[in-house]
Order: sequence, then C-alpha cells, then structure tokens
Amino acid sequence: MGRIHLNMMLMNNPVTHKMGGWADEGDEHFASMGDLKAWAATARKLERGLFDSIFFADTPAPSDGYEGGQEAAIRYAVNWPSHDPMPLIAAMAAATDHLGFAVTLSTTGNHPYLAVRRLSTLDYVSQGRIGWNIVTGHNRAEGRAVASPVLPHDERYDAADEFMDVCYALWQSIGPEALVLDRERRIFGDPSQVARVEYSGKYYQCSAYGAVLPSAQGRPVIFQAGASGRGMQFAARHAEGLFAVQSHLDGMQRYAHQIRAAYAAQGRDPATARVMFGIQPVIASTEAEARALARQMREEVPLEAGLARLSGSLGLDFGQFDPDARFTELKNEGSQGMMAAFAMPVNGVVPTVRDVAINFGLSVGMMRVIGTPDQVATQIEDLWRQSGCHGFNISPARIPSSIDEFVDTVVPILQRRGVYRDRYPGRTFRENLLG
Repeated sequence: MGRIHLNMMLMNNPVTHKMGGWADEGDEHFASMGDLKAWAATARKLERGLFDSIFFADTPAPSDGYEGGQEAAIRYAVNWPSHDPMPLIAAMAAATDHLGFAVTLSTTGNHPYLAVRRLSTLDYVSQGRIGWNIVTGHNRAEGRAVASPVLPHDERYDAADEFMDVCYALWQSIGPEALVLDRERRIFGDPSQVARVEYSGKYYQCSAYGAVLPSAQGRPVIFQAGASGRGMQFAARHAEGLFAVQSHLDGMQRYAHQIRAAYAAQGRDPATARVMFGIQPVIASTEAEARALARQMREEVPLEAGLARLSGSLGLDFGQFDPDARFTELKNEGSQGMMAAFAMPVNGVVPTVRDVAINFGLSVGMMRVIGTPDQVATQIEDLWRQSGCHGFNISPARIPSSIDEFVDTVVPILQRRGVYRDRYPGRTFRENLLG
C-alpha cells in the first residue's frame, strides 16, 4: 500500500474550518493572518513533519444563500474576509525546500491564460512545488462579484473541461529547445519552438503563446474534489490527487470504489486515483480529555454560522428548514456529492439539519479522530488501510496548537510503525505525492 501521505488544510481567512474558532483561547490564526513570518513558521513546521503540502482551500467571496444574503457570513466570519493565498505561498515556499503547496482556484470568473500564468509562475519560482485544486465555482456571490454567470451544476464541468483543454495547450506550447540563450548573438528564444495556442470553444477562446517557462515538474499537480457523477467524471479525466469529504468509513469506502470505477471508465489505471480524505484530529493526553475537548469544540459552533456555511456550499437556504427535521437529499446546484454524503444514515439514523449544520461548521463534514496521540495514530492507520486511500488532508481545529500537536506527537508514532516517511523522496510536489 505504500505509505500514508498527509496535507495540512488552511485558509487565508480568520477561520479555516471551525466556525467561531478565531475567538478560541490560544487560536492565533486570525491574529497571524497579516504576518508572513508566522505563515513561514507554519510551513517550516509542516516540512519538519514531512507533509506533502499545505492545501489551501479558498472561497473568494463570503458564503451567500442563507436567508437571502451574506450578512450571517460576515457576522460569523464564514469565508469573510477572504484573502488571496497565492502571495502567502510565495513567502512560504521561500522559507522551505520540499513542502508543496496546493492552491484552490475556480474556473468561474477566471480565464485559462491568466490561471496558467499565475499558477505556473508560482510553480517556476518554487522549483516545482505547486498543485492546483480545481473547483468549478458554485458560489453565486463569487459569480456576482466578477459579473460571471454561475452555470448549472453539470454544465460547469462541461465548461471546466474546456478550461483545462486551454491550460494543457498553454503548458505544452513551450518546447524543450525553446531557450537558445546565445549570448554572442543576444538571441534568447527560438520562436519555432513555441507554439501559438488557437482555441475557440463554446465557453472559452484563447489566442496566445505560453507565457511561463515550465517548472522542475513541468506543470502544477492537478487536484480535484468532484463527488457527484459528473464531478467524478471530470476528476477521472484530469486529477492526479483527489480531496474528498466523508464523515465515516462506509462513505470513504464507497467513494473510493466509485472514483476508481470512474478512472477505469476513462481508461486510466484505478490505482492512480490518489484519494486524500479530510479528517480533523482532536488530541489530548488522555482519551477522556480529548473527548471532553471535542464536545466543547462542538458546543462552541454557532448554529447560524453552520447553517450559513452549509447554505453557501450546497446552494440552498437552510434557514427555511426546521433545524430538527431529518436531513433530506435535495436537488441543488452546489456540491451534490456533499449533499448525498450528509444525507447518509449514521449508525442507522439519518442526521437532522442541526446535526449536519453543526458538523459542517465544525469540520465541513470531515470525520473527527479523537484521542491520545497513539489512539489518533491508530485511527488514521486503520482508516488508511480499510479505505485504501492515499492519505489525508488534516483540518486543524485550533492554530497553531493542533498543527504542533500533530507534528510533534502523531507523526513520530506513524514513523515508528513504518507507515509514514522519514524523509522526502524528491524535491517536487509530484515526486513527493507519488513517492
């Protein structure tokens, strides 16, 4: 099975996942948002923990859809303020040598040429340590902010396929012999080795030469998180790594089976479907203390904040439902995969809207692994073996303490058990993801 791979999930917002976390005693995430030295220190810590990457989730506009507006999102810091993670990545890459950085960039409101220019510039200056988490942008507020229509669910993926076709053409447009570097004649490049991209599709047009030189890994690593049927089809065509949210083992196993079938249908080796499930560890010196801390964290999440975040992600106003009604899978234009996952029974019981909203406000529906460092390491290893996943995206409940605890206490246990690396196998993100 290889070894467990780990990414740390962060956002350049006051809160990464736990709503209200900015107010927790000891949580320094919001206070450090404007401090590049603090971000660099986090990157060095995770590199010491031999993580594949920092995985930046990003929603460029505050979540909308709850009670018809964005007021609750602003009230509870639900993706507001939302700062661009890309400048942080440049600073963090300069402070590290091996750690990768996966950044979320939506196809909605962006153009393939500009996306390639931004992402590949980071990839070039970091010597090949950038990944791109492609999202199709279901957030209506994001579309309104840039005057870009938000397409229906499946059509967003049709447009995203075109988006990627343009990106691939731009990445491939600069040939290996493009740089002449003849100092005597002062000839820098050979135009015959740089192809002009001429693309005219239903959604995108582009007439341009590739603007950024290939990095040490050629182009950024492609991540995707599609969980609907159409989303999995898109992921199976493009993704090298997959981020998935499932709240229990049955869901993880089901998703892993479905995505591997989607890869096979696209003619790709199912073994290359490298799934990273999201988990949120809660660690303490005793199991009782860890469970008490987990309960406390859950009680700290404002219900309205959870409902606002859920409404933005699923594209439905959950303020219109009785919080104590059973959660029902409904047609939506947001994340259909998440909708289906949240409606699944847990221990034979369908959760209520309140349950789902609080869980979403706590960990965006990720499974929580709770206990001592040894117990958390055991749960992670068991989930890895039983789901057959490539690894995990870690959601820190509190920053920086959750990161420090995991790197200092859980990583050494996984290493002693032989299921986690003791050195980086390469220098680029792709080498370390595959190694």
